[in-house]
Amino acid sequence: MDVYNDTIRHLEPAEKLLLVQQIWDDLAAETSPLPLPAWAIAEATRRRDELRSDPTLAVDHDEIWRRIDQSRHG
Repeated sequence: MDVYNDTIRHLEPAEKLLLVQQIWDDLAAETSPLPLPAWAIAEATRRRDELRSDPTLAVDHDEIWRRIDQSRHG
């Protein structure tokens, strides 16, 4: 059975969002670590190394929210 084509594909957007939330909550409840693909580990390592070599790249949460607000409201 192809769950996506048989079921999920036909859901309304709100139902899909609810399903994603339920899956996310289920993953959060896992007690064992979730496996990370090699590409994700490599990207995290690259970003860590980049930040260590140039700490001015860091952006605090206030700046992030300012940028989000600016992009939404012009």
